[in-house]
Amino acid sequence: MEVILFRMKNLFLLLAFSFLMVTCDTLTAEEIARLSFTETSNTELNVEEVSLELKKGEKIHYWTEIDVEYENDLSLVYDIEVWKDSVKLGGLQGNAFETNPTMMEIKKSFGSKTSWSFAGRMFTNTIKEDGNYTFFAVIRSSDNPTLKLNKAELVLKK
Repeated sequence: MEVILFRMKNLFLLLAFSFLMVTCDTLTAEEIARLSFTETSNTELNVEEVSLELKKGEKIHYWTEIDVEYENDLSLVYDIEVWKDSVKLGGLQGNAFETNPTMMEIKKSFGSKTSWSFAGRMFTNTIKEDGNYTFFAVIRSSDNPTLKLNKAELVLKK
C-alpha cells in the first residue's frame, strides 16, 4: 500500500510540475510585437502592421489587452493577415472576448452599461518555415455606437 501511495504521489507531482511548466511558458513568453488600435475598422480600415524574422518551430502566442466601455452587447474581433517573404499565407481571426488564460480582469456592469478590461491569450500557432513574416491586423466590432475603445492591443509573444 505504501508503494502505491508513493507512486501516486510522484505521479501527481510530475503532472503538477508539467502543468506549471506549460502554464508558465505561456504566461512568461517573450513579447515580440505590440499593435495598438485607437478605433475599430468597421467603416474605415485602420491597419496596423509589424514584420518579424521568425524560425521554423517557434510558437507564436496571440494575446489581447482590452479596456472598453459599451452598452448592451458587443463583439470584438481581430482580423490578421500573415505574409511570409511578401507572399500571403492566409488569415487568422481572434475573438478578443474569448481568452485563456485571462488575467487582470475587471468587469463592471450596471444596467445595460459595461466597463471591461483584461489581458488574455486568444490562440497559438507554430511557424512552419524560417522567414520574414509580416502581420497586418485590424480590429472590428459589432455595430454599437456606444463603444468607447480605451485600449485595444494585439500582442505577439514567443
